[in-house]
Amino acid sequence: MPQPRASEPSTPTTRLAELLGASRIEEMSDSETQAGGTDDGAAEAEVVAPPEPVINELFTTPPKIRVQVETKTSKEQAKTVDECLERLTDRSGRARNSHGLQRLRKAKHNEFLHDALGDYPGKFVLMDASRPWLLYWSLSGIALLGSTDITDFEDRLADTVTPCQNRDGGFGGGHGQISHLAASYAIVLALVIVGGDEGFNLIDRRAMWHWLGAMKQSDGGFTLCHGGEEDVRGAYCALVMLSILDLPLELPPEAPARQSGMTSLLDGLLEWISKCQTYEGGLAGAPGCEAHGAYTFCGLAALCILGEPHATINKSLDVPSLVAWLSSRQHAPEGGFAGRTNKLVDGCYSHWVGGCWALVEAAVHGPVSAPTAAPPPRLWSREGLATYILQCCQNAQGGLKDKPSKNPDAYHTNYNICGLSAAQHRYAYCPSQEPDMEGNLKAGFSWVMMAEGEREEEGRVFDDEDRVGAINPVYVVPVGRAERARRFFESKRGF
Repeated sequence: MPQPRASEPSTPTTRLAELLGASRIEEMSDSETQAGGTDDGAAEAEVVAPPEPVINELFTTPPKIRVQVETKTSKEQAKTVDECLERLTDRSGRARNSHGLQRLRKAKHNEFLHDALGDYPGKFVLMDASRPWLLYWSLSGIALLGSTDITDFEDRLADTVTPCQNRDGGFGGGHGQISHLAASYAIVLALVIVGGDEGFNLIDRRAMWHWLGAMKQSDGGFTLCHGGEEDVRGAYCALVMLSILDLPLELPPEAPARQSGMTSLLDGLLEWISKCQTYEGGLAGAPGCEAHGAYTFCGLAALCILGEPHATINKSLDVPSLVAWLSSRQHAPEGGFAGRTNKLVDGCYSHWVGGCWALVEAAVHGPVSAPTAAPPPRLWSREGLATYILQCCQNAQGGLKDKPSKNPDAYHTNYNICGLSAAQHRYAYCPSQEPDMEGNLKAGFSWVMMAEGEREEEGRVFDDEDRVGAINPVYVVPVGRAERARRFFESKRGF
């Protein structure tokens, strides 16, 4: 979900200065890096002759066509291209993988995310309602980096989120804050990532069901809170909780939408999502608004929970127009994605747009029969995205960011890692692998990671040491976690 982004520097001592807008050096210079050593303890002196980068010329050459009329937007775009090209053509002696690109600094990023779970200065009160997001972003990134036993957080997480659940069933940003679908989504997914009966049992599923009924609108969509905005985030968040928590799909008796003749939480929802597609091809937050990468992911993922993607997506959306719009969001030479037309690349869209492709490919190519089936042709440049993340989004002291000139934070760190997972793994819808589940909304659990073939070596720019974990592309949690949670709640046989 697009959220206010925390500005989280790499060390606690600089957090307050960054929040107040004080300038700081965002990365060590090459000389500092050489003096202080590289990530994971590898001494720079050990790198005698770093391999030459083998980046595709498309991502190392200035664009052949530039806008001649100078505007604020064109100036910012030119500046972004220049700063990315500087990184993409960097030949300095920093530790590199066998393809000549910077290694993924796993240890530093892991440390950064652990730090993001700690204490914050008083001025960070403006982030108070985003505490559930800080939990999800940090725990998700830590789990995908794979160097920490994520179950170690079970007790701490349960203690932290228990006061956030209200009597109406939803979770707020903190104790005493109103229930909100985005905060509820973030907390439920954090609990799903960490796992454990204690965390699962603290969710009041009956109250949650009643509260979701109150969010259901007569046009088919969902508001994010009582009296709040109705957008596609609400639809996606509601479907994630309905499916993972195995909640009834029948509208609660007191739900206001019953006055419009609705009887199910799903009534009119597919049609409402369809109306969010714009003339450009992407999806907007609500009908009549501008197409946006994050809302497009939310809409596509919602459709993939409602049913098989080759059925729901093709039925609801103009897929050729969608593919054209998504393709236009990947920039060259940067290699990363922008979220909207005439906007700059941003590391968070490594997931919000990069994560759309597995869902779109499932709609275009259809389901696969087995994880070992030949992967379908690619619709986007995984090489370009991986290159952008490794070269342009890593902070030397830990954490990942929007673009080279920005500072790292937990939001961008997590979604860059999720985007790297999309670039490194091939996901497909495989109905033959459907888990043994009895309830409704099972389609989101039938995704598999495809076995790699010779084609996967083409354009590969990362080593095995740079890999991050695989995710469920619909729920955006490490593979297997959403399925495990669903089975736990199914075993409850009701509330």
